[in-house]
Amino acid sequence: MFLARVIGSVVSTKKDDTMRGQKLLLLRPLLVDEANPTQLRNGSNTIVACDALGAGNGDLVLFCQGSSARQATGMKPLPIDAAVVGLIDTVEVLGKRVS
Repeated sequence: MFLARVIGSVVSTKKDDTMRGQKLLLLRPLLVDEANPTQLRNGSNTIVACDALGAGNGDLVLFCQGSSARQATGMKPLPIDAAVVGLIDTVEVLGKRVS
């Protein structure tokens, strides 16, 4: 599982029939900053993830990739590689709250 910030959404009018009605989010993964472990920094990639939890722009989320993504509720029949599996309230690193 990974941390990410929702930075946008993806709209696709033509897609696989099993994907109809699925909300797609654009995620920017977050990493613990090596220089200052009590802060998170942006990763260098972006991920498109299927969301069944109702996350919105700017939210901090927990996501998984690969076959684990299809284990989330309702995702098994979908051709996805990433799914939002949690909405994060707080993150603590080395005893300090970083978000």
